[in-house]
Order: sequence, then structure tokens, then C-alpha cells
Amino acid sequence: MDNEGPLKTDERQTEQQGFIPQWSPKTNKKAPLGPNHPRIRFLAIALLLILSISFGFLGGWLADKNQSPATTIQKQQVVLKTQGQLISNIAQTVGQSVVSITTLQTTQGFFGTDSQKQGAGTGIILTSDGLIITNRHVAPAGTTKVTVTLSDGTEFDNVSVVGRTNQNDSLDIAFLKIGDTKGKKLTPVSIGDSTKMKVGDPVVAIGNALGQFQNTVTSGIISGYGRSLQASDSSGASNENLEDMFQTDAAINEGNSGGPLVNLDGDVVGINTAVANGAQNLGFSIPINDISGLIKSVEQTGKLQRPFLGVVYIPLTNDVAQQYNLSVARGAYIPTSSATGSDTILSDGPASKAGLKEGDIITKIDNIAIDQTNSLSAIINKHVVGDTVILNILRGGKQQTVSVTLGTAPSS
Repeated sequence: MDNEGPLKTDERQTEQQGFIPQWSPKTNKKAPLGPNHPRIRFLAIALLLILSISFGFLGGWLADKNQSPATTIQKQQVVLKTQGQLISNIAQTVGQSVVSITTLQTTQGFFGTDSQKQGAGTGIILTSDGLIITNRHVAPAGTTKVTVTLSDGTEFDNVSVVGRTNQNDSLDIAFLKIGDTKGKKLTPVSIGDSTKMKVGDPVVAIGNALGQFQNTVTSGIISGYGRSLQASDSSGASNENLEDMFQTDAAINEGNSGGPLVNLDGDVVGINTAVANGAQNLGFSIPINDISGLIKSVEQTGKLQRPFLGVVYIPLTNDVAQQYNLSVARGAYIPTSSATGSDTILSDGPASKAGLKEGDIITKIDNIAIDQTNSLSAIINKHVVGDTVILNILRGGKQQTVSVTLGTAPSS
């Protein structure tokens, strides 16, 4: 048998129970506990742990008490300084591609006399040879002279209007071209992807504020998207129906129209277009993807060719669907002519040739659902004239697909 068995058992009991009284066979008194006794070791370790934890809490409390305010301020300063440097870098980089625009417009006055009106706005350089994009209302019909000023003060007065969307178009866009850059190196802007922007994403707006303060920089966030609104100029005339707009709280003022809304990478994600009267920090921008087709067309052909489907439609919401007793609440509804008082499918237009009918509901284009964030116009605007698109339509409660080749929108 194992002769260490009993001794081993006793030792295990000692370790488990902390201590066992030991008696001296000579004196019959308790033997003193040695420094290596398990109880002594246990108590020493426990005391050490208690002291360590106490000093740790005390040190942490003292550090927090003595350093917290300064540390918090320093952290805030670092964050603010970093944000400031980032916005400053964006302003310097993108600012080279932002121009101030002044115009001279001829309007018909009383008794058939002509009068001239000055205007101001902002534009963005798209190509190194002087192609510029801005808003239609910055260089409207009747504009007789356009002057472009670069960020360094260089002026060009040999500027022509390449084209502009018509007054009834929901896209408030115009293109300008500098005739001769006179050897001046122009810096094209970097175009971003507006579909990646989400509510809360930070943005920076740059523009010729009030037509006086060139390259004014403001910052904010994307406050909303898919906004529809009716806009007018400062005189209250020239009402425009704008669709699929970004909403931002970055300050946009008169003169900022046509300027860029950029993300923190310095890429343009929108064209600043409108501001809400009587409200603070409520501006609207056209998402850049909504005009990517137009930009591509002008760069390739040198003229503005607006793709169109040739229908008058109503964007569906829950209320509209209920009003017209429709089975779906999202899509583009083509109402009857009797309901609108005019044709809702243009004769000889792309939709008419493809067989679309009044009462049809277009639910998708190229498998992209039409909803509050993707209007029919916004999806069409990503294409160029001549592109063929596939429409998903609902007719009489049945789903169908229709192939349509996009045409050129009429000038009026």
C-alpha cells in the first residue's frame, strides 16, 4: 500500500479548511503558526489584494479629480481642431474648382422697352477646358452676358451657355463653357456618389454667398433626402417643382445656387439649389447622381440632351394611393387625361411608342424600385438619350415588363 496516503489526506484537509490545530506532544499547547503555514500565506495574499485594489481606486479617483477637466478640454480641442483642419483642407482643395458667376439678363419692361438685370451665383468646373455646371436660374433664358471668376480672382468674360433644362423641368441645371482659358490651368472637381449619403452624414457647402462673398464655406449634415418642393426666385416668380432633393442644415444663401455640396472626402455629392424662406438652416441640393447622365452627355457631345420617357406622372404615397384607390402605395402613377385636363402620355414619345397607357403604375426601372428616395425622374436622369430601360408596370392588377428607348426631351 501507498505509505503516503494518510499524510497526504491530512495535508489536503489543511489546504482546504485553512488550518487544523496542531498540538505539541510535550506541552499540549497550540503550536505557533510558521510564516509558511497555509493560513498565513492566505491572509497575506488577501491583504495584498485588498491594499492593491484600494490604492488602485484611490489613484484612479485622484487622477480623475485632478486631471478630468483638463483632459476633457484637451480632447474637445483635439476633436474641434481636427474637424477645423479637415474642413479647411476641403475648402482649399474643392475651392479651386468653384467659380463665381455674374450674369446680365435682358427682360421685357413696360411699353415694350427692354431692361437689364444683373444676377449672381456659383458654378463648378467639370473639365480642364472650361465646362461648368450651375443652376438654370443662375443663367436663365434671356441671359446675354456671363462672367466667370476663379477662386484666385482670374476673370473670364468669354463664357457661353451650352444649354439649360426647360423651365418646367424638375432638374434646375445649366451648363456653361469658357471659350478660351488663355493658358490658365483649371482644376476639375471630383464627383462622388450621392447614393451613399445617409441622414446624419457631414457635408460642406461652398458658394458665392449673396453674390458678394466668394467661396464662402459652411458645414452641416444631410438632414433628409427624397424631398419634393416648389421653389421660386426672390421676386416670387419662376415657380419650379423640384424633386428628389437632399435637405441639409449647412447654410445656403442667395448666390450659393449652383455651388457644390461635398462629403468629407472632398467629392461633390450635390448641387446647392434652394433655401426655405422663413426657416433657418433649411437648404436643398440636387443629388449629383440625378444629373450624372446629363454631365456625361454634355462632356461627350458638347450639348445638353435631356433623356425623357414622355409621361406625366404622380409620385405615389399612402395618401395618393388611397385617393385614387390604387393597390400599391409606391411607384409612378400615370393618371387619365380627364383627371388632369391634358395628355399624360405624350404622343409619339418613348412611352407612347412602347405601349404605355393611362392608368399604368410604373413600379421599377431597371429593377430599381420607384419610391420616396428614388423618383422616376431621378432614375431616368442617370441615363443618356438612346439608352434602353426596362419598366415594371402594374396594369389592371397584373405585373408586366416593358422595354423603352429614351428620347430627347423637348426644349420647352
